[in-house]
Amino acid sequence: MYLKSLHLKHFRNYSDQAVEFTAAKTIIVGNNAQGKSNLLEAVSLLATLRSHRVSRDRDLVQDGASIGEISAVCDRHASPLELKIRLRHEGRRTLAINSVTVSRHLDFLGQVHAVLFSSLDLDLVRGGPEARRNWLDDILVQLEPIYSNLLQQFNQVLRQRNALLKTARQSSIAPNPEQMLLWNMQLAVSGTRITRRRSRLVQRLIPIAQHWHNSISGGSELLEITYAPRFDFIETDPPEAIQLAFLAQIQTKSIVEQHQGTSLVGPHRDDVNLTINQTPAREYGSQGQQRTLVLALKLAELELIESVVGEPPLLLLDDVLAELDLQRQDQLLGAIEDRVQTIITTTHLGSFDAHWLNSAQVFQVKNGTVLKD
Repeated sequence: MYLKSLHLKHFRNYSDQAVEFTAAKTIIVGNNAQGKSNLLEAVSLLATLRSHRVSRDRDLVQDGASIGEISAVCDRHASPLELKIRLRHEGRRTLAINSVTVSRHLDFLGQVHAVLFSSLDLDLVRGGPEARRNWLDDILVQLEPIYSNLLQQFNQVLRQRNALLKTARQSSIAPNPEQMLLWNMQLAVSGTRITRRRSRLVQRLIPIAQHWHNSISGGSELLEITYAPRFDFIETDPPEAIQLAFLAQIQTKSIVEQHQGTSLVGPHRDDVNLTINQTPAREYGSQGQQRTLVLALKLAELELIESVVGEPPLLLLDDVLAELDLQRQDQLLGAIEDRVQTIITTTHLGSFDAHWLNSAQVFQVKNGTVLKD
């Protein structure tokens, strides 16, 4: 996977900006709030169709404009590929592959693969369960594009079930048993699809993350990763058995759910437990140790995607070198090599040695304008 060019129109603070990528390594330098992160956000959108910063397309369209565009030309398995996302301040986005409009997100996903590592990823350790769930979901969308549909279906069922519980709570009348049973079954079926895929993904990530963590920490720390759903199941169980366990836990929580007016069982409540030397990572040691763990997780993500799709994904590093000490910087930059196309944003070039600077193209960004350094 090689990104040859990126063209932004009315996207974030870019009015009309084209960037040509001519080296495996690109360093984008600029002060804060100049547009560095916006470039990486645009590339990440091509891979996942989701922003890691906002939830609405209107927030991606430049102020004063009604439509924003992200266009890219890539080489994939030595074949050219043209992609375009048209974002609207009001209304639905439009997607195109090689100038042909595609109606389904499913057809667009999987064309580009990318791993984004930003300072926000420290929330993988420090933050709540939602950050870890979103991380798994973004990987699954790239590895298995149908997952985006499964996730959408689950969220639709969850909204309907929550609406029923909320209405019952407000009226102080128990929800209709037949309706409740219907939504319970749909939640269990759609939720099981999500939970099983997340659990399998974690199992595949564990040995890779442990390898990287052991390497970066010098073998002094034991990393353990477990997927933690809100009900017990065995991963090798058939879906029907997992659904029954799901329904049994729903029944256990039914009174509490009616009292709180919301669904308490399902993948929207699951977590990923991260422990170092049998201590929860968010409570463990220094910020440096937490950063080691996040770095290991992101390198594991990169390696897993490469092994599944057969070529390295794009690596997007958004101002993370400043968050890492020299040892961890060396580990990260050493792991990249020239086989992974990498785009790095930074406020200064002091973190790079002469070898890196000589082999990279360098851009300056100022007020939404990109200039060759």
